[in-house]
This record gives sequence, structure tokens and C-alpha cells, in this order.
Amino acid sequence: MPDRAEPSLPPVTELSPVERRVLGVLVEKALTTPEYYPLTAKALVAGCNQKSNRDPVANYEEDAVLEAVESLRKLGLATEVHTSSGRTARYRHFLRQRFTVTEPQVAILTELLLRGRQTLGELRSRAARMVPIDGLDALRDELRGLIDARLVQANGPLERRGVEVDHLLYKAREGKTLPAGTFDEDDAAVEPRPMPREEPFPPIASSSGMSAGDDRTAALERAVSELRAACAALRADLDASRRDVRDLRAALGETGDPAE
Repeated sequence: MPDRAEPSLPPVTELSPVERRVLGVLVEKALTTPEYYPLTAKALVAGCNQKSNRDPVANYEEDAVLEAVESLRKLGLATEVHTSSGRTARYRHFLRQRFTVTEPQVAILTELLLRGRQTLGELRSRAARMVPIDGLDALRDELRGLIDARLVQANGPLERRGVEVDHLLYKAREGKTLPAGTFDEDDAAVEPRPMPREEPFPPIASSSGMSAGDDRTAALERAVSELRAACAALRADLDASRRDVRDLRAALGETGDPAE
């Protein structure tokens, strides 16, 4: 997955925070709202400063965003275009022209540019809003290609539960190399499997005074509570995304709410 640089273009080894944000937004909007892509300057600024799906939340001025576009243009990662429907300049990315990446890898790298360091579970759920990713094993396969291309870093083996990944396009002075994580020998990250059917057996007292059945009930209650919290977080993300679409439509001069 080498950098497919033209002879006149420098290699892409690091980007500033605003360059990463601009590139991430251009790719994200191309995948999630293609009807608004390429982006106008106002839409690009709105995408850079939106409050959901961004870490950190920023407040970039238009001049800073356009300067970043120009820097990306010199790297062959973005350009200004003029469409036949209007005289307003619009902007698009050339990520695929610079790197040999699959569609899932494009989404993975974009999500890391927009949010930074993440666990595999977080990354899969967030990148899947742009491109389908069929499970953690598929995510690991895509990540291995990005790691080999020196575009992504990990703080441990991808099979370990709790391992975190991040992109490798930081400026050297940012000091964003991931420290090695600590993992138990048997703490492998695996996909959930169906529970085997258990034969009935008499309750066995646990060291805490609860029966094994009570222990299992408590564990199930905790799992249900965690699932409810995850659903609530997903609903909040969906509501925030709908607000972002409304903001984007407003930036483009459109009226009315987006279709639910």
C-alpha cells in the first residue's frame, strides 16, 4: 500500500491538526453526504467545526481552513474545483489517488483523522457509518494493511482486548506515538459467540455468599445496563448527526429539515 506520489509531489508523512481535520471532513462528507460533495468553503468550515464525530471540537476560521486546503493541494491530497451548476469554488479530496487503500481502509483512516486514538470496538462502530465493516476480524485485516503502510499505529497485538489504534500522520513535535499497552496473557479480543446450553444443576455457594445462579443474574443485569447505555449513546450520536446535517444544509443555503 505505498504512497502513489507523483515525481513532483513530496511524500505524505505528517499533517498539521487543521490539515488532518480538513482532509478527514472532505472524505467523510464524500462518503456520508455525496449529494453535497464537493464541498463549498462554508460547508467545509462547518464540517471542520461540528460538535459530533470530532475530537477535539475546534473553531477554525475560514482562512485557516482554506490555507490547509492549499497545503493539501501541494501534497496532492485535495484540490479546488468549479462545477457546472455554479460559480462557487468547491473542494474535494484525492486520498485514493495518493494511497492504495480499500474502501474500508479509507473509512478507518478518516475516522482516526477526525477522532484520533480509539479502541477497535469504537473504531468499527464509527467507521461503519461510512463503509460496511463485517466484524472485528474484518477490521483487523484492514488495520494490518494500514499498519504495514505506516499509516496506522497500535499499542499492542490487534487480537488483544482493549488494544488501541491511531493514525501516524501527526507532526513529530506532537509526540503522539502510542505507548505499549499492558495485557493479560489470556485477554484476547474475540467476537461474541453464542452461549452453550447449560444443563440444570444445583446452586453452588460462591465465596461472596451468593449462589452461582445469583452471580450469573447479576452479570446479565450488568450486561443489560451496558447495552442500554450503548443504545442511549447511539441515539445521542444519531441526534447530533441530524443536527449536523441541518447545519450543513443551512451552510449550503438550503431550507427545511433533512429526511428522517
